[in-house]
Amino acid sequence: MTRPAWLLPGVLAALVAASVPVASAMPKFRLQAIPQLHYDAGNPLWELDRRVMACTFCHVRDSGGAPWNPFGRALQAAFVTDARAGGKARFPDVLYTVLKAEGDADGDGYSDVLEVYARTLPGDPDSVPTLPLPALRAAFDAAGGAAQYVPPTQRR
Repeated sequence: MTRPAWLLPGVLAALVAASVPVASAMPKFRLQAIPQLHYDAGNPLWELDRRVMACTFCHVRDSGGAPWNPFGRALQAAFVTDARAGGKARFPDVLYTVLKAEGDADGDGYSDVLEVYARTLPGDPDSVPTLPLPALRAAFDAAGGAAQYVPPTQRR
């Protein structure tokens, strides 16, 4: 029994089509945060690479969605605070506000902004920088401190 001639190209086309949404489905929040946090440096294809910033940066599950981890809840709380004050903050502004506050959402002894700088997860107490706190703080301050995460529209 022979297969129709269209079967192989059809299967290949379906596989390609199925992979496109995965590559292009990065949420808007991550698309904004990645360049703001400089996680795109050295990776010209960062928009197609879901490993650049995992969903677990803000969410409990690898797939995202509820529930949120402590850092994600800190971002949510900052949005609520802004809204109650009559603001309409954009995500990059809220992210910067949370980072410059130097909170430690996951309680691991490293502030969220230091964890972002060290590329660990600020909402996961088991994800901590490898450098001791004083050395990390010195490197962070030498790199520009929290000001390096000012949203792009606010940079001078």
